Amino acid sequence: MSLKIDNARYILTVDRERRIIQNGSIIIDNGRIIRLGKAAGLADARADRVIDGRHLVVTPGFLNGHMHISYAHAVRGIFPDNLASPLAHVFKLQMAMTEEEEYLTTLLGLVELVKNGTVCFVDPGSTKFPDACLQAYQDAGLRVILGECVSDREAPFPLPRYTTDEAVKRTSAFIAKWHGRLDGRIRAWAMPFSPETCSAGLMTALKRVADERRTSLTLHHGSGPQALKDYQARHGKTPTEYLESIGVLGSNVVLAHSLGLVDAEIDCLVRTGATVAMCPVTAAKGGRGVAEHGRMPELLAKGVKVALGCDSPNNSNHLDIVRAMNMAALQYKDARQDTRLIPAESALEMATFTGAQALGIADEIGSIETGKKADLVLFDTQRPEWQTLFNPVNNLVYNADGRSVHTVIIDGHVIVDAYKQTFVDEPKLYAKVQAVGEQLMARTGTSFPRSRWNII
Repeated sequence: MSLKIDNARYILTVDRERRIIQNGSIIIDNGRIIRLGKAAGLADARADRVIDGRHLVVTPGFLNGHMHISYAHAVRGIFPDNLASPLAHVFKLQMAMTEEEEYLTTLLGLVELVKNGTVCFVDPGSTKFPDACLQAYQDAGLRVILGECVSDREAPFPLPRYTTDEAVKRTSAFIAKWHGRLDGRIRAWAMPFSPETCSAGLMTALKRVADERRTSLTLHHGSGPQALKDYQARHGKTPTEYLESIGVLGSNVVLAHSLGLVDAEIDCLVRTGATVAMCPVTAAKGGRGVAEHGRMPELLAKGVKVALGCDSPNNSNHLDIVRAMNMAALQYKDARQDTRLIPAESALEMATFTGAQALGIADEIGSIETGKKADLVLFDTQRPEWQTLFNPVNNLVYNADGRSVHTVIIDGHVIVDAYKQTFVDEPKLYAKVQAVGEQLMARTGTSFPRSRWNII
């Protein structure tokens, strides 16, 4: 079916010229953008369906570069602010989930993602039962990058642990089974958990697998004073230099979080072409010390491609990439008392074109250009937070959030239509996931006070 978005108030193309088309139209056919320009020049173009864009701002679909989707919706918000680290509880809960429970929580995650404008996300190996979740991926229509989390060293929390050979075989089999399914909407990557939980032999073997399969690899990564001290003692290098020295870094490698990097580590990324997925809301909520450890401005200045992520519903506690853009644009201005840092345009780029570059898929999505896949988000400007409208990028990043997402299009299909999706009954799903959460906490013996205030 062909589709026309007619006379949009603004189209934020995020193309290479960064054009903003006022009063513009987009023509879509067979899942791709076939024409784009001023509405007057496309007035005669016909389509099977026409969306009146007079009150809409159109952006490329958003990418979420690091998003543990499978477990946290069932227990969102249970961890108190004074809990130093929830990871031990996180993995205990995740490991205890059944196939049906993971399907339901994944489905809810997909609802939240797509209704907030995300069209593609990276789940860094947290889904235990992808076969059970396949129907959810198919129904929701999103692009999913997934893999099997593996490790071969002892960890301070329960992780899937195998021998090195078994971890490599499992990863190879997973990629062979999943990569390219659902007409290419599923991509499979190698997903070692972290350098601290994976041997050099495992990480280098998985990098070879990713190279041979022409896919990518992602892992959790960070630096900082203690990590620098530890790695210097063991390897005589910084954490990122160590990864470079063993041949793990490359243009198909995405390092998640990447706080605390020193200049020499940023130079490693520049040399190797490795990219980064940063989770600004998680960093702020977790008190990670962005003023001291955040290097997003330096990464971008050196040309490192950075994607934004929401991490999980129990870290950032939301799956709204617009709010992640807002945090990215605000936190460095305040931390360094310099309002020039991370302008609104840079924040939008990380959620769209630059983010797509970081994930290696910018040839298909991330910008609004003729020939690219039709992955679009349409924002409703007939809302108070969009008033008044002179600079649409500023309005989007500083005023709005995902609640003003009116329509979402993926592969030319309307997935969210006038705020509504049709692939699941939301109230019934909410009730089921609430029950899953109650059962999961009881089964694992997980208990935290429901509130610091009395609930009567």
